[in-house]
Amino acid sequence: MNFSETNLSGAFLIEPAQFYDERGSFGVLWSEEEFRTRGMNAHVVQYNCSYNKRKGTLRGMHFQIKPHEEAKLVRCTAGAIYDVIVDLRRDSPTFCKWLGVELSANNRQLLYVPEGFAHGYQTLADGSEVSYLISESYHPESARGVRWDDPAFGIEWPEQVTVIAERDASYPDFVSTAS
Repeated sequence: MNFSETNLSGAFLIEPAQFYDERGSFGVLWSEEEFRTRGMNAHVVQYNCSYNKRKGTLRGMHFQIKPHEEAKLVRCTAGAIYDVIVDLRRDSPTFCKWLGVELSANNRQLLYVPEGFAHGYQTLADGSEVSYLISESYHPESARGVRWDDPAFGIEWPEQVTVIAERDASYPDFVSTAS
């Protein structure tokens, strides 16, 4: 596995090493030891998958607060997405900065999202499927979100938003949720 640290502290873009033969390919997508040696949260309690019918669908920007903060390992298994993370850690040098990367079934890359980040994505193709490992179970009382178009972050989405849940569209601005 090739780990490339992004411009956001603690977030990594991961490219699995692929081994090819006449059958196709094989690659390691998860290694507890490799994650731990890099100081990444290697604890996994949940495996999620979402299917998105239409290009332009936006999901996010979600996170959980303490004591249920979560790290995620995100992969697009069908289609393509523009995956976005925002650093919400007040003591971080990259506080309020965002990163967007294309994850697709073709490029097979993964994005490691540390605790304290908001996460969301927009589909770039019809029929996109996203799977992710999560370090913490879902706790509704700790679930939060920030608006996908919040001016505090200035996220540049690649497509027009065609589908978004009412909950995701109605999150408050970050400044009003800051504590």
